[in-house]
Amino acid sequence: MKVLVTGAAGFIGFHLSRVLLARGDQVVGIDSLNDYYDVRLKQARLAQLEEHPSFSFVKMDVADREGIADLFREQRFERVAHLAAQAGVRYSIENPQAYIDANIVGFGNILEGCRHNGVEHLAYASSSSVYGANQAQPFSEHHNVDHPIALYAASKKANELMAHAYSSLYKLPTTGLRFFTVYGPWGRPDMALFLFTKGILEGKPIDIYNHGNMIRDFTYIDDIVEGVVRVLDTPAAPDPDWNGNDPDPATSYAPYRVYNIGNNKPVKLMDFIEAIEKAVGKEAIKNMMEMQPGDVPSTCADVSALETDLGFKPNTPVDVGIQRFVDWYREYYGA
Repeated sequence: MKVLVTGAAGFIGFHLSRVLLARGDQVVGIDSLNDYYDVRLKQARLAQLEEHPSFSFVKMDVADREGIADLFREQRFERVAHLAAQAGVRYSIENPQAYIDANIVGFGNILEGCRHNGVEHLAYASSSSVYGANQAQPFSEHHNVDHPIALYAASKKANELMAHAYSSLYKLPTTGLRFFTVYGPWGRPDMALFLFTKGILEGKPIDIYNHGNMIRDFTYIDDIVEGVVRVLDTPAAPDPDWNGNDPDPATSYAPYRVYNIGNNKPVKLMDFIEAIEKAVGKEAIKNMMEMQPGDVPSTCADVSALETDLGFKPNTPVDVGIQRFVDWYREYYGA
């Protein structure tokens, strides 16, 4: 297939592109290469992808309406994996406009490109953060998610609503993927595993929020990508049992679907840090801090729908994934 991967120089986009190329797909990757984090890491990922003859790269911002429209017209993609976004819950408090531009305007441009150019299926990144103030766990796609507690989460919820409108109006198959705390080699420098590993290796204190009383459903990158590929290969279809008197948020009368992709094995933050210390071979200097605005104390994914519909359930143990990341970090940074 000919697949557009937006955010191809990003963490998940890079790994997804590699898997699609390895199985024989033609991949066009776009990325703005913005400086939200070290551009050199993005360029290093991109350099690996560009070694493959079936990969081509276009430097472009998804908020560029005319550029995106031209790209879709020229390339005629069969499938689209939309992973480009302004990421991060905490940064959305400091720089809200970046989220409006990338996550709302940019997603609108992608939907328009799909609508006008016969795209067979749009799979796009949502986030576990959409569960917001929900407390019933594990979080299920069938739960109502109308109480986001950060603009990043609100922008991802908005993406799901926008996708449903296009699925309904234009019969465009769309599937949203709610990722739960993704980690692994080539990961983002603003995320906990990267920050903790770097701090421990350099003998510097690591900031631990809510005094360590946090639980996260850490999900290894290979499991995330496996889920994305299976979804991309299975266009969303209307649910014949959908009932407007008792509406299921996860499905629709339109070709629309939402799935969680999480490990379904939440880990206490202090146990996560202990596993990093073991992999690094050094104890962390811990700086206990208050809970940050926009954060939630706990996440856990119900992945039964993913397992039932697509025959897949993430299964990489956290200690295995952490060791792989630490090995990559040491090699890449010569640490």
